[in-house]
Parts: sequence; C-alpha cells; structure tokens
Amino acid sequence: MEVIAAVKNRRAVKSFDPHHKMSEETRRLLWETSILAPSAYNIQHWRIVDVRDSAQRAAIREVAWGQAQVTDASALYVLCADLNAWQEEPQRYWATAPQPVQDFLLPKLDAYYRGKPVVARDEAMRTLGILGMTLMLVAQDLGYDSCPMDGFDFDAVAKIIRLPDDFAIGYMLAIGKGTGSLWPRNREPVEKRMHIDHF
Repeated sequence: MEVIAAVKNRRAVKSFDPHHKMSEETRRLLWETSILAPSAYNIQHWRIVDVRDSAQRAAIREVAWGQAQVTDASALYVLCADLNAWQEEPQRYWATAPQPVQDFLLPKLDAYYRGKPVVARDEAMRTLGILGMTLMLVAQDLGYDSCPMDGFDFDAVAKIIRLPDDFAIGYMLAIGKGTGSLWPRNREPVEKRMHIDHF
C-alpha cells in the first residue's frame, strides 16, 4: 500500500474482532518498522508496554470508560516515555555518526535538556506522537485498523503497568481487525486551517 493510501484509509476504529489473533511475526514487523520513526536527538524516548494479559486488559478497560477496544483489539500498547533518556549514556544515540557530529551534538543535547523538565517532557511527547502515527500507518499497511486513545485514567493505568516514577504515559494504541461500518470522515477544508506566512 502506498503511504497516501494508508493515510486516507486509516481511521480511529472503535470496534474490533475480539477473536482475531495477531501473529508474532506481524507484531515484530510492526514494531521493527515503526521504531524507524524519527525522535528528538535520536533519543528514542519510547518505552512500550504491550499489554497481553487478559486480566490486565480488563483492569485497564475499567479505568478507560469501559471502552471495548481495550479488551477486543488484537494488540493494546501503552506508549510511554522515559523522561530522562537524554542523560542515559547519550553517546549511544550517535554511536554510528561521524566523530565531528558526535562532538557537536552531545554537548548540545545536555545543554538543551539539563534543568528543563518541561522541555524534556514536551520533546518526549512529540516523539511519542511521531512514533504512534508511524505505528498506525504501518498497521494500516499490514491490513490492521487502529485507535489512539487518551480517554482513560492515566494515574490508574500507570499503577496497573507499574510505570516508573521518571516515565510518563503519552497515550494508548489499540490495533486489530476492525468490525462494523464507519461514519463519513469529517474534515474542514485545508483553506480554513492553513495560513500563509502569518495569521
């Protein structure tokens, strides 16, 4: 499938076939492709919780307004960010880059993040956004539907997945075989949202 087709066909699906099982091979392809998404300073802030246990899924559904996709989708991922990833052996993020690039970037990375927790969180969330969109498009290309979710109690889900203190949840992503019909997509014309040079 071409990228444009994947973008046009992707929808936030709410109803999934609860009997469909995603193969391990497909899961691996999904993630090995998706982690090629760009991240700030190549930090790859993402830490993913692949929730497979049915009891754990049921517990998450209880704190996610009872949304069926939590338990019915073939896969449920909680997309989390390591907020301190920027200082965890940062040279490893640029190990394959030429030495002059490493010499330039590594001090910049430290100066950019140190003492700036809001910047660190914002960058991590942007990175999770890019990862999630990549994941949804790859899933679409593989014949799967998806639904990004932020309609849940973040603190409760954090407890269920035992989220470390210096991590944050960005959102959840349900992936599976969609069922039922979708209503027409509603998007305003580009002209209503686009400004040339300034507002």
